[in-house]
Amino acid sequence: MSDPTLRVALFSGNYNYVTDGAAIALNHLVAHLERQGVECLVFSPTVDPPAFEPSGTVVSVPSVPLPGRSEYRVALGLPRGVRRQLEAFRPTLFHLSAPDLLGYAARRLALKWDVPAVASFHTRYDTYFRYYHAAWIERYVTRYLRHFYRYCEHVYVPSESTAQVLREQHMARDVRIWSRGVDDSLFYPGRRDMAWRRSLGISDDEVVVAFVGRLVLEKGIDAFAATVQGLQGRGIRHRVLVVGAGPEHDNFAARLPRDAVFTGYLHGEALARAYASADIFLNPSVTETFGIVTLESMASGLPSVCADATGSQSLVGDGATGFLVRPGDGAAYVDAVARLIAEPVLRARMGGEAHRRSRHYTWDAVMDELLVCYHEVLEAHRHLKGASPHGAERRAVRDPALT
Repeated sequence: MSDPTLRVALFSGNYNYVTDGAAIALNHLVAHLERQGVECLVFSPTVDPPAFEPSGTVVSVPSVPLPGRSEYRVALGLPRGVRRQLEAFRPTLFHLSAPDLLGYAARRLALKWDVPAVASFHTRYDTYFRYYHAAWIERYVTRYLRHFYRYCEHVYVPSESTAQVLREQHMARDVRIWSRGVDDSLFYPGRRDMAWRRSLGISDDEVVVAFVGRLVLEKGIDAFAATVQGLQGRGIRHRVLVVGAGPEHDNFAARLPRDAVFTGYLHGEALARAYASADIFLNPSVTETFGIVTLESMASGLPSVCADATGSQSLVGDGATGFLVRPGDGAAYVDAVARLIAEPVLRARMGGEAHRRSRHYTWDAVMDELLVCYHEVLEAHRHLKGASPHGAERRAVRDPALT
């Protein structure tokens, strides 16, 4: 049965042309909404062929490759033809998933049409510039993000640690938690496959330290490589498993042992097998708002060593399911991984606890919570419009860009 009060227009910088945590979450959201009878229309750059088949209906928007990172695309806003499709859809809620040109154009249009807008915060874009010798830009990006999100009714973040950062930065008026889920029918310890390990040249008694994610600087690959080099320097026997692809592949490989295993991009059962067949998960990234790869590793029964930063802070129980390390403390990363390699009983105990805690995260539960928030926004908007016949006019001029 359809819900006539809620028609969601979702705007995404990447809905399904690159597989990442944000794209996975947004596709789960659209699939869940449609199962609940909510009509959705997605606006995003597209490529042919896509990385995976999308949930729902996608309207392609004009875009160009991102300079220096051509696997990603920059949407060029909402041209007239796309805007006509949006108007014909008659949305009652705009959901903005990125503060890019597309999101900015959609936010302005929502204000002009007096349609409430919400936003989801998937990535700490302001921190990216630290990895490309342009840290001075960070404060200006933060200022822009504050301007972008202040006109959204709700801003959804996937973890309390990220919410706290946004509140401290006065980033938005109303920050809510929209967590993430994991498919426990796909990711679980029983996927461990010793024959697969052996086919990669990994002995049964070797402890495998795994990295899973895009091979880009902002995912902490420098810290990962430095940790592995630290283990080598101490003469600690281990193997490295890297799951993922990206523009930094060659530079990353040059810093790792020659017997490091690179699988390339994996998904589905192949990805689940790789997680469960490792022994320790190492994620030094500080740019995550949640860390879906960390949750998937937990569901697979791995202890984690992660940066004590947004995302991981809300997932990893320090000393219970793994260790949190202060970003930049290279020796502490080596110490934590070395301890897990040396103590198989501790490794097994932490992996078991990680698997147990991961079962609290289900996609249906977190999507239902977001749906409640959507209806709260609609009700507040109806109340605002009913309170004053000029409410919409006053609302439309809140953004100086519209005046």
